[in-house]
Amino acid sequence: MEVILLERVAKLGQMGEVVKVRDGFARNFLLKRGKALRATTDNRAKFEGMKADLEANNLKAKSEASKVAEKIDGREIVIIRQASESGQLFGSVSVRDIVAALETDGIIVSRPQVWLDSPIKVIGQQKVTIAVHPEVETSITVIVARSAEEADRIKRGEDISTRQEDQDAAAEALAAAGEFFDPEAQQEEPVEPAPAAEEK
Repeated sequence: MEVILLERVAKLGQMGEVVKVRDGFARNFLLKRGKALRATTDNRAKFEGMKADLEANNLKAKSEASKVAEKIDGREIVIIRQASESGQLFGSVSVRDIVAALETDGIIVSRPQVWLDSPIKVIGQQKVTIAVHPEVETSITVIVARSAEEADRIKRGEDISTRQEDQDAAAEALAAAGEFFDPEAQQEEPVEPAPAAEEK
């Protein structure tokens, strides 16, 4: 189906462009959300009449979105979740969780504005793009941790893939090994084995 875009749509086109899309995508997303019109001769004429208003509204919305983007840009949000010792989450962090975390910081965004390719399933930090307007994008850092202390360690760039107890045990083992093996000790020459007696 051919449609006329009423606003910029990522990976599709700019306002006013006529693009060919799948029927389902057009009906269920573009037309339903008022992002496009069917590309009929009547609608082409209608679009020409609406074009000036659409561009003015777009400029106003874009300037407001830029202000919001400045507030959001570079922000870090921390989401506390239960996870296994290997860092695998029991469940996942989805777009809904990110929207809720931003809301507690006083920033209101809708779920379609948060671009997350797939739910976050491990502890760590990840950059997430927020499209506050079709032409204005910004990014935030989502830190997923088991506790606030662990979130601080992740922020500092520490490796939390191993448990603290394991790190302590490894450090103790290295210290014990250093005491056990004296690096200054002379190595003895290897003794060659006596030749085996030949069989008769």
